Order: sequence, then C-alpha cells, then structure tokens
Amino acid sequence: MCGRFALTLPPEATRAYFRYGEFPNFPPRPDIRPTQPVPVVTLSDGARHFMLMRWGFIPGFVKDEKEFPLLINARSETVFEKPSFRNAIRRRRCLFVADAFYEWMKLDPKGKFKRPYRIFRRGGEPLAMGGIYETWVSPNGSEIDTCAILTTGANGLVAAIHDRMPVILDARDFDAWLAPETGQDEVQRLMRPADEAALVMEPIERVGDEDERLL
Repeated sequence: MCGRFALTLPPEATRAYFRYGEFPNFPPRPDIRPTQPVPVVTLSDGARHFMLMRWGFIPGFVKDEKEFPLLINARSETVFEKPSFRNAIRRRRCLFVADAFYEWMKLDPKGKFKRPYRIFRRGGEPLAMGGIYETWVSPNGSEIDTCAILTTGANGLVAAIHDRMPVILDARDFDAWLAPETGQDEVQRLMRPADEAALVMEPIERVGDEDERLL
C-alpha cells in the first residue's frame, strides 16, 4: 500500500524531469494524503501534460461516490481483471509526480507503535509512481478527475518494513507507460518492483502532524 507521499522539489526540477508543457508553480508538500489534489502527468495528443486530480479513484459506473469505498491504490497483479480498474489500466495511465513516499514499520505485534520511513531516489531525482485515472461524472453533471497509485510487491529494501510498494518508473519508460496503445504484456512488465539499489530508505521521526511516534 502507498498512502502518503511527498513533493518538495522545485517546480522547475519536476518539469525538466517529466517534460510536460505547463509551467505550474506549487509550494513544497511534504505530506500528501488521500482525497487531496495530487499532481499527475498524462498524455494527450502526443504531448505530456501536468494536471491536478483527486487522489481517490472513482470508476465510471459509480452512481454515488459517497457510498463507494476510497480507492487510493490498485494492485498491479489484478488491475487488468478488476471491473473498477480494467478500463483505466488499458487506456488511462498516468504518472504521480513525487520525490518520496512513506511507509511504516510495526514495532509491536498489535501495530500500536510504528516507525515511519521515507523512501526516495538515491540521487535525489523526482519519483514517478505509476497510476491510473478516471474522469467521474456525478448525477448533476459535474466532473471530477480521480486517480490511484499502482502497487507491486516490495523489493528487497522495502520488504524489511512492508510487503508492498508503489510502481516506480524510470524516465526511459514514461512514453510506453503513458501511451494508450502500449499492450498489456508491456504494461505488466513495467509494473515490476523498482531496483533496490536506486532507492534510499531512512527512518524519520514523523510524517506531517501525525500521531504515530517512535518508541
């Protein structure tokens, strides 16, 4: 699961890395949470675009979003089979713009005490997490762009604290990931665990204003 992430790099650094055409100006966000607007990159008319979407995927068939569970992640192993996700994974893939994500290690059997960890690229570059998106139309006709992060099995680094991690894509794979014509076999290949040597995982005292603390 991936339930919190960060984007603290300057806007010009993320624009250079993701190569989108827009010039967004945004403040550092060290604690991005579900239901908030999140920065994503999509492909339209052959060009990459920066967008803000609601983190919490709503499939097109949903009638009342208040009665539908919050979907912030989609498992890569079953995303092509699940009715909620199978159309989006084939046609509407995106990249979450980040520079780190967080995970917690349980320090006692009941999980009452947890130690937060920050995971980021070793060289400090932006972190591109694979996602899917859907524009949900409410009964009154209003539209909401929604998205979810794809997850995969943890690599050797992250497995020390959790069995799942977000799909992380290298810049060389952005075009294939975003292009709607990319076939299922190639998409599934891209949803592999990230190379553990490319990442750093460090313990931190807290994430944002959370209540979870070190023992």
